[in-house]
Amino acid sequence: MKIGLISDTRVSNAKDVPEQVLKAFKAEQVDLILHAGGINTPDVLDLLEGVAPVKAAGRVQKGHAESPQPSSLEGGGDDPRVQQQHILELEGHRIALINEFWLPWVSDELMPGAIGRQAIGEGELPKLVEDYLEAPVEIVIFGRTLYAMVEEHQGIMFINPGSPSLPRALMKLGQVAILELTVDSRSARLLELSEYS
Repeated sequence: MKIGLISDTRVSNAKDVPEQVLKAFKAEQVDLILHAGGINTPDVLDLLEGVAPVKAAGRVQKGHAESPQPSSLEGGGDDPRVQQQHILELEGHRIALINEFWLPWVSDELMPGAIGRQAIGEGELPKLVEDYLEAPVEIVIFGRTLYAMVEEHQGIMFINPGSPSLPRALMKLGQVAILELTVDSRSARLLELSEYS
């Protein structure tokens, strides 16, 4: 199974999503698209659904919100594709899809390399992740930081696809990611959208 990963589109309408996003997901022939929040409008999900079915995570989680009154779409609202958190079972892998992912020992947002810099005892990380998500998982897909990353620590794969149009908070073409799953394997990679221009 091939899954397209995207987060933080942060556009007011679907026509502002870079065309390279659709080109990349079509070229990769994805079976499913997971949007890790920063959606802003359901038109974005409708656009992505032209390529493959979509599930999305909203912005409000564990008391954190990007604004005092997040839109109903970001909090779930009436769109069945959007939940604050999805726990998915795909090809035998348990996957969390969430916008904001916080761990108690990281004082700020989870950025590339942050987990590796921590002194976490062997076997402790899966328990911390399970406590936060209220479910054991093997893969965590999250957004919000605008920094793309694919890292694996203590048996858990952490993926932030970055942003297609605001990578590292810069207004330029960014990234999406691909997650490939089989019953026996998992792999993830970042796609630079400039390669699809």
